[in-house]
Amino acid sequence: MPQVQLRFYEELNDFLPPERRKVSFTHDLSRRTSVKDLIESFGVPHTEVEVILANGRSVDFAYIVQPDDRISVYPMFEGLDISPLLRLREKPLREPHFVVDANLGQLARYLRLLGFDVVYRNDFTDREVARIASEEKRIVLTRDRALLQHRIITHGYFVRAVKPREQAREILARLDLYRELHPFTRCLRCNGELEDVDKQAVLHQLEPKTKKYYERFRRCKACGQAYWKGSHFDRMEKLCDYFTTASGPT
Repeated sequence: MPQVQLRFYEELNDFLPPERRKVSFTHDLSRRTSVKDLIESFGVPHTEVEVILANGRSVDFAYIVQPDDRISVYPMFEGLDISPLLRLREKPLREPHFVVDANLGQLARYLRLLGFDVVYRNDFTDREVARIASEEKRIVLTRDRALLQHRIITHGYFVRAVKPREQAREILARLDLYRELHPFTRCLRCNGELEDVDKQAVLHQLEPKTKKYYERFRRCKACGQAYWKGSHFDRMEKLCDYFTTASGPT
């Protein structure tokens, strides 16, 4: 039976069994297949892949794998000029507009806290997430590999961390988003943008002590939720600092 040789690089090895990590291995080529389908047959979502080399030549996902091919699969590159190579999507993965699947609600709130545009509902189906990602050019964030294998999803990231706070830090580091941070500019409830408003505009929403002690307010342009620097604000500032530091607080 014809065979091909494959090697996956860097964090793409997270998806492979231990015996196939960081080594070249052979695979039986039992049928005609695209390199995209071949890659995903090993559990590696195509959204995690930035560059594919077949026999040293850059190819796209539609490339039909040939007997005796040597396939090298690379994740997205940070700090390396790969402009001579064939990119697999038009826009970079790191453009920071997201859609988050139904199981990562707390991560969605944390990213909104940091100022990112994040679409989320707790009843999203995989099909809805894929449609939104395709139509609105958003990056899918999920811990579901099968979701990332939807053909219409071009940009996505498989979140490795389990705890929401560590998930937020992982996204910032892996997608190099530190320059994109704009904390306290989006509504945690609905993702709408916040604007400064006069106290009178939100007076009917405030509790008596809030009316008495606070004068500066912001309001969501979409849902009307009012925000102010109450007792919770210091905790939220510390949380933002935690997300953006190399290690957690002691």
